[in-house]
Amino acid sequence: MVDELERHAGQSLKSLRPALDFLMPYRWRVVAASFALMLTASVTLAVGQGLRLIIDQGFQAGSPNLLKVNIGVLSCIIVVLAAGTYVRYYFVSWIGERVSADIRNAVYAHLIHLHPGFFETNAPSEIQSRITTDTTLLQAVIGSSISIALRNALMFLGGIVLLVITNARLSMLVLICAPLVVIPIVLFGRRVRRLSRSSQDTLAEVGVYAGESLRHIKLVHAFNHQRADIARFSQHVNEAFNVAVARIRQRAWLIVTVMVLVLAAIAVMLWIGGQEVLTGRTSAGELTAFIFYAVIVAASVGAISEIYGELQRAAGATERLVELLSARSDLAEPECGAGSVSEGTLQFDGVYFAYPTRSEVDVLSDVSFKVSDGEMVALVGPSGAGKSTVLELAQRFYDVTRGSISFGGVSVDQFRLDDLRRNMAYVPQDAILFGGSIGANLRYGDPTASDRAVHMALEAASADFVFGLREGLGTHVGESGQGLSGGERQRIAIARALIADPRLLILDEATSALDGRSEEAIRRTIARQHGERTVVIVAHRLSTVVQADRIIVFDGGRIVGEGSHDELLANNKLYRQFASVQDLSSAQEVALLRYGPKKTMVRTRRY
Repeated sequence: MVDELERHAGQSLKSLRPALDFLMPYRWRVVAASFALMLTASVTLAVGQGLRLIIDQGFQAGSPNLLKVNIGVLSCIIVVLAAGTYVRYYFVSWIGERVSADIRNAVYAHLIHLHPGFFETNAPSEIQSRITTDTTLLQAVIGSSISIALRNALMFLGGIVLLVITNARLSMLVLICAPLVVIPIVLFGRRVRRLSRSSQDTLAEVGVYAGESLRHIKLVHAFNHQRADIARFSQHVNEAFNVAVARIRQRAWLIVTVMVLVLAAIAVMLWIGGQEVLTGRTSAGELTAFIFYAVIVAASVGAISEIYGELQRAAGATERLVELLSARSDLAEPECGAGSVSEGTLQFDGVYFAYPTRSEVDVLSDVSFKVSDGEMVALVGPSGAGKSTVLELAQRFYDVTRGSISFGGVSVDQFRLDDLRRNMAYVPQDAILFGGSIGANLRYGDPTASDRAVHMALEAASADFVFGLREGLGTHVGESGQGLSGGERQRIAIARALIADPRLLILDEATSALDGRSEEAIRRTIARQHGERTVVIVAHRLSTVVQADRIIVFDGGRIVGEGSHDELLANNKLYRQFASVQDLSSAQEVALLRYGPKKTMVRTRRY
């Protein structure tokens, strides 16, 4: 029975092994901490012999000199114990902090390279909870609990040996009682581990819900949803609390059971030992030392039983972190990729694609088109037609289901991902900025960009409002660009893309959040890119795309039309509907958008 319990305990604690692997770079500090740990355990055990000498050779012998010498020896033992404790605590705590930091770095560095599809099925907020909460728990265990557990294990073993040396008859009673204490430790420990994993999961849900509602606080207030959110959050908190209470109840039963068994054993030993002192078969000093070691053994068992619960919690946390570290990207990369490209031709050949979360639905079906180097092509169509998906596949955020995509004449899966995307710049529909300075956001694509390059990009993107801010490029913005309007964020996002100086510029609804004046400035900016780099534009506003060399019309994941604005007006019903709704069916309107007011007058005379 005991062997089976020990086997289950060993299996559960094996989950900690990946975390312990992070100790290897700091093995010399581990050696120093281990030496200090063994020293303090040995010195603590030596205190029992000091007490025996004081009682037998000091008190009972009636010798002041012996008493003085033995107290001096005991004092030296205490000084050594204090010094060893300081060294042990410092190194163990340092190791705990360092290892938890290394695990955080390792998990984040691994996650940041995973394919975007991974985060569709794994909530980023929950992942954030694992990186922070679970690693904090591991820090406490590695930086404290393991040290205490090893120290108490040494004291338990040493105490057993000294019990046998001090009084072999009484020590048999301790050896009989020990299994009675170990069995409940293992039984309750397995339950604690299961509840600990569940507790960590429910706490992660609390963090996810809080982060989501606070991140979208304006929407919460706009719909007066505070009460409902408070109730929902309280529900998540109570679920976490109930799981924690169940875990605490199991640990409480474990501690009480161990305490009762240990104290009962000590009481029996005191009674039997007292009888032996009265009959003269043992001395008072020997009984005192024996009781001291019995208390050490009992305290060690109690501490180990309590720490065992912490180790079980840490095992659950490690399992969650290992799950993240073992996740693999679905996007295979060659060891030696194609590198950079000399021209920015983008080509789709018979592409089919379905998102992993909706694998039964083809978002794109038999899509084929080519964008030549330096050409400007616009993708239009109703919402959900597959336009943004085309942009994601071009950057290889996902792999196609069937067909192929090439860039610069090379299949995109022959590039290293960082090489492929280094030749591209992306302006998303929702302009995403990170918390920090505007300058840091602008240099996100090229940290080495000069101030002159930054200023030129801001002017080209009609984002020169930044120069009027009191702190200029050093102006700090909140998470997701809080503090800036939607149009300001979008213009900064366009400037960020231009700073990267890509061969392929990808714009997904780049003017959707701009007013008419800013939209006109951005159209001029896009027009200046014509011929300098390949440009692919997705837009619902046809006013943004009439300047393109070609317009490709999407509907239901398929290409249903391709050509110039005039050709599509004549031949494509869907495009004609778009143009009619947006009042872009007249030649004068198109000329105005393409060439501006002055050239429009000359241009319209020819009609």
